Amino acid sequence: QVQVVESGGGWVQAGGSLRLSCAASGRTFEKYAMGWFRQAPGKEREFVSAFRGHGSRNYADSVTGRFTISRDNAKRSVYLQMNSLKLEDTAVYYCAADPTGLGLSWDYWGRGTQVTVSS
Repeated sequence: QVQVVESGGGWVQAGGSLRLSCAASGRTFEKYAMGWFRQAPGKEREFVSAFRGHGSRNYADSVTGRFTISRDNAKRSVYLQMNSLKLEDTAVYYCAADPTGLGLSWDYWGRGTQVTVSS
């Protein structure tokens, strides 16, 4: 069982920045794919970014150029640096883990952290 815990959400004005953190348990964290997803009110959960076990990273088109995913395997953590935040970035952000490293089976999820962007 892998436990995933997010932190770092909050309130920010449009144009501002926030950094989300996600800590995961597990002895082989460095092999995990770690991903960020978000769910806005009244909308389905959507993919934001992923950092796969072999090192590749990808982003949703809506956040490319503004968000950066990174990881620290020694701390078993992954981060999402969010810059130039927009009103439409308001959502609950979830971190997920795929122990296979492929990023195709997000089996473990955190409870989410709220990000609110205001004008």
